Formats: sequence, structure tokens, C-alpha cells
Amino acid sequence: MSRSDDVVDGVKQMILDGRLQAGQRLPAEKELAATLGVSRGSLREGVHALGTLGILESRHGDGTYVTTLDPALLLAPVGFVAELQDDAAAFHTVRRLLETEAAGLAALHADDDCLARLRAVLDETARALVDVPLDHERLVDVDLAFHEEVARASGNPVLAALVVGLAGRASRTRLWRGLCDEGAEDRAFVEHEAILAAVAAHDPDRARLRMATHLLGLEDSATGVWPPGKR
Repeated sequence: MSRSDDVVDGVKQMILDGRLQAGQRLPAEKELAATLGVSRGSLREGVHALGTLGILESRHGDGTYVTTLDPALLLAPVGFVAELQDDAAAFHTVRRLLETEAAGLAALHADDDCLARLRAVLDETARALVDVPLDHERLVDVDLAFHEEVARASGNPVLAALVVGLAGRASRTRLWRGLCDEGAEDRAFVEHEAILAAVAAHDPDRARLRMATHLLGLEDSATGVWPPGKR
């Protein structure tokens, strides 16, 4: 293990022990290097690595701070990893499992504000569907927004962060570009409406079923399995 790895492990342990809190400024470089038993050069390398991980942030002229440690920030690299994959099938499967559970939790936890945001996204989708010609980039944006809002309505920030990461824009764009059958966009909109109806009715089983069916349909359509007989 390199000395910079010792810095990464040491700072993370200080956070876990409560010696460093979210939003707190790190001790002076000389002091922290002595505490961790490393050189100042190794300390800088470790601090840079922790910055890449979203654990620390450097503020010009004001030192280095622990970030908010928000799951959305710490799990953001998941989206980058997903977008690097040539075969996205495994990621689509994991995303479907996570989003299905997110929909069920959203049905249990969504309040009026959450439902209003979901309704607003679907209203925007309806407007996008009457564009001539269809603006596929706009449809990708509103599709992504709907799924992100459902995930956030789950009330679980870790689950929401994972869903947002795995259903990133590049991944979503690739999926939508695979939809070549006529009426795919309209069908997706109707399925989104059904998901919202289940969430609004606070019916978790129906919400899970609607989301799972929707995502399976998207995957099958993108890979030529649906509609039957089309390849």
C-alpha cells in the first residue's frame, strides 16, 4: 500500500470516528501530515484522490474541506462506469431492479409536492410528443426527469443516487435510440401515466409492477424482442 493510500484510509477513518465532520475544514497540511504519519507530498496525493472520490473539496484560498458527503455526490462515479460499458445489459437489469423498488417506495412516501413534480414532467412529455418533427433529445430529457423524480420520491437518498447514476443521460439516449418501432414514444408516455397513477394511489405493488413492465418493454424493444416478430 502506498503512503497516499494511508492518507485516504486515515482521513476516511477520521470521518468515521467523528474527528472530521461533513463541511469541516481539514487541519493545516503540516499538522494533518504529522497526524497521519506521512510526508506532505503523500498527503497532497491522498487529498487529491479523496477529492476525486467526492469526499474532500479544495476551495481556492480557503483550504480543503470535507464535502457534504451526500450520496448523490459520492455515488456519481457509478454513472461514469455504466456509460463506459459496451454491453449495457447488466446495468439495465440492475437499474430495473432498483427502479422497480424505488417506484414501490415512492407509492408509500410520495407527498403532494412529489406528485406535482411528476405531473409536471408528464405534462412536459405530452407537449414534446406533439412536436413536428419529434425532438428525441427533448424526449430523452423528460424521460430521464420522470425516472429521477420517481427515485427521489422513494425517500431513500442512496437508492435515488444509484438510480440517477445508472439511468444517466448517455445510457438513456442509447436505450431510446434503439426504439425503432412506431408508437414507442406514445407507449412509454402511457406507461409513465400508469406508474404515476399507481404512485398517486399509494399502491406499492401496482407501482412496482407498472415500473418493471415499463422497463422490460423498453429493453425488449431496444433489443428487437418487442413487438413480436420484429427484429
